[in-house]
Amino acid sequence: MASGRQACRRLVRTSNVRHPSLINASPSVLARKYRRRQSQSVRPPVRAFSAMELHKSPGTRKISTIVTQRSKATTSPLQKYHTMVETGALRPDDHQTKIIQVLQDLYNRLLEYSPPSVPIVTETKSFFSQLFSRAPEPLEKVQSPRGLYLYGDVGTGKTMLMDLFYNTLPPSITHKRRVHFHAFMVDVHKRIHAAKIAMGHRGGDPIPRVARDLAEEASVLCFDEFQVTDIADAMILRRLLENLMEYGVVMVITSNRHPDELYKNGIQRSSFIPCIKLLKNQFDVTDLDSGTDYRRVPRALSHVYYDPLSEENGREVDKLFASLVSSDRSDPVIVNRELHTWGRTITVPESTSKVAKFKFEDLCGKPLSAADYIEVTKTFGTVFLLDVPKMGLDLKDKARRFITFIDACYESKTKLFVTSEVPIHHVFSDDSHSDQDVSDHVRSVVNDLGLSVDDIGVSSLFSGEEEIFAFARCCSRLVQMGSKEWAETSGHH
Repeated sequence: MASGRQACRRLVRTSNVRHPSLINASPSVLARKYRRRQSQSVRPPVRAFSAMELHKSPGTRKISTIVTQRSKATTSPLQKYHTMVETGALRPDDHQTKIIQVLQDLYNRLLEYSPPSVPIVTETKSFFSQLFSRAPEPLEKVQSPRGLYLYGDVGTGKTMLMDLFYNTLPPSITHKRRVHFHAFMVDVHKRIHAAKIAMGHRGGDPIPRVARDLAEEASVLCFDEFQVTDIADAMILRRLLENLMEYGVVMVITSNRHPDELYKNGIQRSSFIPCIKLLKNQFDVTDLDSGTDYRRVPRALSHVYYDPLSEENGREVDKLFASLVSSDRSDPVIVNRELHTWGRTITVPESTSKVAKFKFEDLCGKPLSAADYIEVTKTFGTVFLLDVPKMGLDLKDKARRFITFIDACYESKTKLFVTSEVPIHHVFSDDSHSDQDVSDHVRSVVNDLGLSVDDIGVSSLFSGEEEIFAFARCCSRLVQMGSKEWAETSGHH
């Protein structure tokens, strides 16, 4: 019962409900609220909220970026791209210009698109009511713009393209959401669990209800790094995407893989084939590979990593933290703030509502999961991580958690400051290695990620293909997160 109550409370926190008192409500109260919502025909009009209201509202902190404010942006993707080229932020690239034109075409279609009102999903009736009642009216066919599925290897500019498109969406799109796909599915499973509790013993299909709530929150959904590795995700994705499209949601997806390559060799993959067909038939599938690795374009570095673990570096980082948290007197530092996720409590040693400071042992020395790290990075736009050690075989579990944490920071565009025993890119590296120690596979993976063995060293911590890739990708992301470009664009949750 406790887990059910927590799930229902999370549903309230992640919905558009503007009643903070419901967060601590019992499941029965939430169920009554849920049933009252079912009796409505369409959602009530949502007024535009100011940026300050959105920041203060307890119901607006989510796993992703959700905007319900009327944007003032009038620049199109193509105009924005040309501006970035003219200012030197990007280099001119013929292939990338063609991809931007694809985004521009969708932008033009969205200019003429008016998202439909989202109807309420009716409650499941009893067996006899279903037997003698007429079939429900089908949803009116929505003529929404086709979605985009952009795929390509690492280094093809997926993040930049999604940034550009999302930030130039037409002002008429007043509800939009951008989210890393893994975080989105964590959110979806929470909502499904809470919806089942709300439906009670009568049961029913939670997918249309979850899709309806998602559609009410955003008429344009942008997914970063779409991938399917979990059978629970694979089994519900087709129906979830179908329901979202029926409600008029336009989706833009980036992925490392062509739809045909998704969930390859996965359990019961045959059940996932209809989802692959849906992506190929209902989305414009576009290949981003051009032969250019955009990560290899030199970036100006920003001073966010400090080594070794000296008193001087410690004082410097303390000054940085103090300067960031002292800018707003109405948001003081709280000691041992508690975050709650999936029934667990994460203690934050020092934090304001936007900036947090942890020691390595606080985050990586405890059995935390990807969901815990997502909770941290969606709550705080800037994170200080202190005293990162050099990691050998005796710290393998901590090394894996560190990689998971860095992935969460990268995916949520978190600004990260680190103090470490050795240069941050060498925290996994063995003390010494020779060319003979480096396998062809390791060298290939590292090279594909835009690095060299000399950049990150070689680690005996990781052996399997997935582990080696995760290690090399983590190092690649740390390099990117240490750039001036990242420092200027990250941390704006």
